[in-house]
Amino acid sequence: MITKLLVANRGEIAARVFRTARSLGFATVAVYSDADADLPFVALADEAVRLPGVSPAQTYLRADAVLAAARATGADAVHPGYGFLSENAGFARSCAHAGLTFVGPSPEAIAAMGDKVAAKALMEAAGVPVLPGAVFDPDGELDAAELAAAGAEVGFPLLVKAAFGGGGRGMRVVHSGAELADAVDSARREAASAFGDGTVFLERYVADPRHVEVQILGDSHGAVVHLFERECSIQRRYQKIVEEAPSPAVDDGLRAALGDAAVAAGKAIGYAGAGTVEFVLAASGEFYFLEVNTRLQVEHPVTELVTGLDLVELQLRVAGGEPLPPEVLGAGLTGHAIEARLYAEDVPAGYLPATGTLHAFEVPAVDGVRVDAGVATGSVVGPHYDPMLAKVIAHGRTRADAARRLARALAGARIHGVTTNRDLLVAILREPDFLAGRTDTGYLGRHPELVSGEWSQETTRHSRERHAVAAALAGQAANRAAAPVLRSLPSGWRSVVGPARRVRYADGDATVEVAYRLGRDGLRVSVDGEPLGSSVRLLAARPDGVTLELDGVRRAYAVHRVDGGTRPEVYVDGPDGSSSLREVPWFTDPADTVAAGSLLAPMPGSVLRVLAEPGAEVAAGQALIVLEAMKMEHTVAAPADGTLTEIPVRPGDQVTSGQLLAVLTTPEA
Repeated sequence: MITKLLVANRGEIAARVFRTARSLGFATVAVYSDADADLPFVALADEAVRLPGVSPAQTYLRADAVLAAARATGADAVHPGYGFLSENAGFARSCAHAGLTFVGPSPEAIAAMGDKVAAKALMEAAGVPVLPGAVFDPDGELDAAELAAAGAEVGFPLLVKAAFGGGGRGMRVVHSGAELADAVDSARREAASAFGDGTVFLERYVADPRHVEVQILGDSHGAVVHLFERECSIQRRYQKIVEEAPSPAVDDGLRAALGDAAVAAGKAIGYAGAGTVEFVLAASGEFYFLEVNTRLQVEHPVTELVTGLDLVELQLRVAGGEPLPPEVLGAGLTGHAIEARLYAEDVPAGYLPATGTLHAFEVPAVDGVRVDAGVATGSVVGPHYDPMLAKVIAHGRTRADAARRLARALAGARIHGVTTNRDLLVAILREPDFLAGRTDTGYLGRHPELVSGEWSQETTRHSRERHAVAAALAGQAANRAAAPVLRSLPSGWRSVVGPARRVRYADGDATVEVAYRLGRDGLRVSVDGEPLGSSVRLLAARPDGVTLELDGVRRAYAVHRVDGGTRPEVYVDGPDGSSSLREVPWFTDPADTVAAGSLLAPMPGSVLRVLAEPGAEVAAGQALIVLEAMKMEHTVAAPADGTLTEIPVRPGDQVTSGQLLAVLTTPEA
């Protein structure tokens, strides 16, 4: 019987498990790294134990430290969440040896599915369709002939995949034999960093399939059932960003076939607990086994919303020895649910991880919308872990209802201080092909305008102009509120005509200049020298908000100013979107200038490798430095032919965004 539950994880999933555990009356224990000490999940637990360090290897991947925390607090059960130790058979076995209930399947089931090569053979024997592949160990030099032979046997294009992990890490698409060795080598390093094991395997690549998975549940009494399918086809870097249940491509017949295959997979390994059987679904309707995730999935909420079941509660009940209840055995589908993963990343820059302090994190309450967040206002987002901030999930009677509700909640969210993929998610949810259900793993490749933001550039430009005006007027309202006299006068009001007030803002690479004057004849305002509109009325101006009527359309804007020294940040949220603006000084600070030829860190992280030395002649596109952040690698390459005159960083160095990595002198210089 479980009485006190330790969650061996962090962020959103730890908070999610704590909510259900506490509702069931269990005492709870958190473990946390130094970087996570102030995150909400720590405060949600009754007790918390520090894991010194910041890297996964120092903290959440240390089974001995987690078991020590359980002993210190008297916990009698461990929930592993997802990632980290959740699919580590050795950890599950160690929990059993320590007298702890592991909330998950048996160590034998985890081991059977943890080795994805052996898992495919087992599934093939159970009658589940599989794709051909080959495996490569994590250590030693690659044998070129062996690698070439394996690639030829599997066929190109092929996937290089981590054998002991998931989430897109350690995965590469390879189109020819010339690319194979580098892809395998890079995937091995990334897999070793993320999962502690660099074993990878090759697998036939099905071009642009749908990614469809089936939720299964088993108990210790021999029952295994499925809870229908989820579609997770919209992905970036092989990581899912939008998931839904049920799949718009699956009819009743295909649903039954997928469910039967998933149950057969679960029974083949004696599965107990919550798990997911993943498939690729070809356009022909044929499906092939990918893997079994022997844990709770990130996207489990969509299944909960369409079935009315709490999967964490069911995990805990099964772990306590209870059989699957009647509501599981007779579960049905009601409505449609869609989940969007909100990541800290710069999408147009190539999904580069983003860090910073969340000066505000608020998702508006919308009927049918659930928010599973790992952060709150004031949280610091660092470079050490996965960049997911939250999951926002909507349920509706129809798929269109769910998409509309989810888009509204995301568009109305106030997220200040950290760049996110919010705009991409909203664009997807409102895009015609998505709304028609025409999605597969090639969806974003067919819609580059969503990734680049080109689809909304004109709308964004007009919104930015209005937002800059709101920021300027709110700034003057703040100045007036702080004035020692005449505070009741409207901000910027003048009794006689005089020079306009001017302020400049930067929004990414764009700069916008606002000039305005308030007098007896009302508000006059221009942006970049052009009138904002034919008719502008200022209806209200406060330090935290402005209401404008522009050409007969009234809009209210929330304005949040965060002082940042000489260049404060101003965040504006309104019905026409959100902007993150930074005041630009009229005179350049010499300290802000960057030497010509400087290569700057595009993101914060650690230096993995330095591939050239000062004085070296390099060619355009040549890899110079490899960075790692949020468990993903990023290569900094030479932008042109030239000579490296300076490389001030070395492997192991921690760098911040914009930090100097190298100086390249080109012939033109």
